[in-house]
Amino acid sequence: MTLRTLRCAVLDDFQGVATSIVDWSPVSDRVAVTAFSEHFGSEDELAAALADFDFVVTLRERVPFPASLFARLPRLRLLVASGMRNSVIDYAAAEAHGVTVCGTASSSTPPVELTWALLLGLARGIVPESTALREGGPWQSTVGADLHGRVLGLLGLGKIGGLVARVGLAFGMDVLAWSQNLTDERAAEVGVRRAAGKEELLSGADFVSIHLALGERTRGLLGEAELALMKPEAYLVNTSRAVIVDQDALLAALTGGRIAGAAVDVFDVEPLPADHPLRTAPRLLATPHLGYVSRDNYRRYYGEAVEDIAAYLAGEPIRRLG
Repeated sequence: MTLRTLRCAVLDDFQGVATSIVDWSPVSDRVAVTAFSEHFGSEDELAAALADFDFVVTLRERVPFPASLFARLPRLRLLVASGMRNSVIDYAAAEAHGVTVCGTASSSTPPVELTWALLLGLARGIVPESTALREGGPWQSTVGADLHGRVLGLLGLGKIGGLVARVGLAFGMDVLAWSQNLTDERAAEVGVRRAAGKEELLSGADFVSIHLALGERTRGLLGEAELALMKPEAYLVNTSRAVIVDQDALLAALTGGRIAGAAVDVFDVEPLPADHPLRTAPRLLATPHLGYVSRDNYRRYYGEAVEDIAAYLAGEPIRRLG
């Protein structure tokens, strides 16, 4: 590698903080960093924008890197992805094109905290009540749903699901959990009940929250039939992956009033198109994929991205993926 100045692109820096929230000086003598605040929605746009970059830092799994894109980026040598798991990167193609892929740590606490912000927002009608107060609407127009004594159903009891469960227990909720791999031992460790199947969980829960990794067994896990099992007064929260829930089925359930409401932080297309029906769906509390977006987590992502770049420049890549 020559000593020419290398170029690093940071994708989806929507808040404009990537270059200021951490210290890039360990690599600034060798690397010029450009942060893009706009999202590139197509491979053609990405290929054009990234053609002159040696390194790319990408957030989560929003931007796919298939073989066709690697083939169009002959200058690319290092791809850093936040987190240590990324399902939209073709690792074999990266290797074939001489691209090293590295990851970063990612905290479980921000998505746990957002899950509870959304669940509480749904239960107590925070958004419509606040909007009415600020805009001169009615004084009290909703009747809040209670948490204490109600059943919280968790689809997934891993690291994030386990932390969500503990908060539910602190609220005095009866916590029920299910996943295809959940054992009685894990449920007992967290202090919750294990449902015999997803049907038992969906039909028995007052609040259902999803905390599953995306895979072939979980894609489309909740469709029309599964959502129909939920109580009419029950709520669904999804801060995991959008396609675990059939989006058309969810929209129909909300529009038809078959469930009391839903809160989602993840979408099948991100950023969500301006004309997407979920933007105007009734009974929906939606946030623009904020689950991982916190100061400490951003410091972790970008700080370790700097470390990954420095290690690559030293010829000793760290936190390699794939």
